[in-house]
Amino acid sequence: MEDEAEIYDGIRAQFPLTFGKQQKSQTSLETIHNATRRSIASKNSDNKTDEALPSVSSSSKAWLDSLRNSKSPNPSPNGSVIGPSPGPVPDEDDVVVGPPPPPPGLGEDDDDDAMIGPPRPPVGPSSDSDEEEGEENRYRIPLSNEIILKGHTKIVSALAIDHSGSRVLSGSYDYTVRMFDFQGMNSRLQSFRQLEPFEGHQVRNLSWSPTSDRFLCVTGSAQAKIYDRDGLTLGEFVKGDMYIRDLKNTKGHITGLTCGEWHPKTKETILTSSEDGSLRTWDVNDFKSQKQVIKPKLARPGRIPVTTCAWNPEGTCIAGGIGDGSIQIWTLKPGWGSRPDMYIEKSHSDDITGLKFSSDGKTLLSRSFDGSLKVWDLRQIKAPLKVFDDLPNNYAQTNIAFSPDEQLFLTGTSVEKESTTGGLLCFYDSSKLELVQRVGISPSCSVVQCAWHPRLNQIFATPGDKSQGGTHVLYDPTVSERGALVCVARAPRKKSVDDFEAPLVIHNPHALPLFRDQPSRKRQREKILKDPIKSHKPELPITGPGHGGRVGTTKGSLLTQYLLKQGGMIKETWMEEDPREAILNQILRMKRNDLIWMDP
Repeated sequence: MEDEAEIYDGIRAQFPLTFGKQQKSQTSLETIHNATRRSIASKNSDNKTDEALPSVSSSSKAWLDSLRNSKSPNPSPNGSVIGPSPGPVPDEDDVVVGPPPPPPGLGEDDDDDAMIGPPRPPVGPSSDSDEEEGEENRYRIPLSNEIILKGHTKIVSALAIDHSGSRVLSGSYDYTVRMFDFQGMNSRLQSFRQLEPFEGHQVRNLSWSPTSDRFLCVTGSAQAKIYDRDGLTLGEFVKGDMYIRDLKNTKGHITGLTCGEWHPKTKETILTSSEDGSLRTWDVNDFKSQKQVIKPKLARPGRIPVTTCAWNPEGTCIAGGIGDGSIQIWTLKPGWGSRPDMYIEKSHSDDITGLKFSSDGKTLLSRSFDGSLKVWDLRQIKAPLKVFDDLPNNYAQTNIAFSPDEQLFLTGTSVEKESTTGGLLCFYDSSKLELVQRVGISPSCSVVQCAWHPRLNQIFATPGDKSQGGTHVLYDPTVSERGALVCVARAPRKKSVDDFEAPLVIHNPHALPLFRDQPSRKRQREKILKDPIKSHKPELPITGPGHGGRVGTTKGSLLTQYLLKQGGMIKETWMEEDPREAILNQILRMKRNDLIWMDP
């Protein structure tokens, strides 16, 4: 074997280094994940300021200053350092509590190293950082790394991840829907398909079916659309008659949709809400008929828009956020109608943008334009369990999401004009009902949609503004699975020699009619006008001499007239006679007839 290796190396040395099959350089996963690692400042925006740290004594400050100013301790005249090397010099941000330590070199000759007095407290805010790390480890929030799925030119207002976690849908105010596939995507993070459901209408919501073979697209139009997994249109629901006043008599919605969700258990049923003030359930197998029309309870007659809707996890209840600030819940049972089973009046002071049920169906979360998030116990709906304020919201699609184990729930915030903080993702404890952490997503863009996928254990957030939009995927290589980990580690395909295509050169382009230039439209039009058949030119009227009120080219329009003229039986002498003589002859003829008639 050694001889073969020597022979191979000897032959290989005769060829250039670029000859033969080259080995691909493998990039380690650690290097790849380090490239996508988030900065510490963006992980936690609730960092403690220096004012919260304990004060430093004057003697400690003097000791720190002396250590910083002295470049070499105990210098000798020759410039050499005498004595042991000093310890590390503390930074300005480090805090020293207690008396200053003795100068270096003292106490080293003592035989006993026993410490006299209580032990010195730890240096700096290490205890606080340990507590914060303990909190993060307890909740296991995947925040260490981040990737961005780009492509939209405006705010991303809709987000949907299928149940397996392989495909991501994102809809935007730029009227498009982009489809991402983690299994087929490389590190360039490009979408494999782009859709435009309705021209000129914003995408407001997206929802996968329970089997993930179809998805629902809700836009600003009155008709929702159903697509298959690959983005092909399966159909759109019918639109109602806008001139019918009673909404129960219309076949569909008459104004723009606001929200829509697929039934969590049944793959044939979906729910939609609209600005016309109604909720409707549909059968996806019949796009021309609806199953049920729900009219909310109103304090006074009129049409108040339904801003959002949601199913409970079992699909037995429907919740709707009404434009008057109320939350209404209907239970699906035999003979159920529009009368709500639960009615929370004036739950918010502004429009409701998001509703979310807990897995047990006993807790409901609501998000509103009034900058608050409220937690409701459906067993006692007179007052909310907890109200979280100071959550600015400027978008009608801002939602709420639960963690996979429902220990936490999260929502996004919008950027205000005079605010110095960007879009945040706020995490709250479900049991203690307190703020756990605020994570900065974008310094200048608002966070609208958010989701925490249970299988991938990755967090999705959609920040954006009027000029840009994207989907941020937060993950941790130690606790997350698949999803972003798959596509980040896949390098884009390099172009090979086989991909090169030389342009075809035509040396005589006008030799064949196939390569001749097409004539101009003006010449084609003139040529067609000259052709009576292609131009459909009408026949010209018959002109020329005739007889008896008839005209024709044969001096008569009938065959008999032509034959009589040719035989001399019909003479046309009016062209040869003098008009005056003809008139006089006619008068003499008339007088002669009168005399004959008067003669007895």
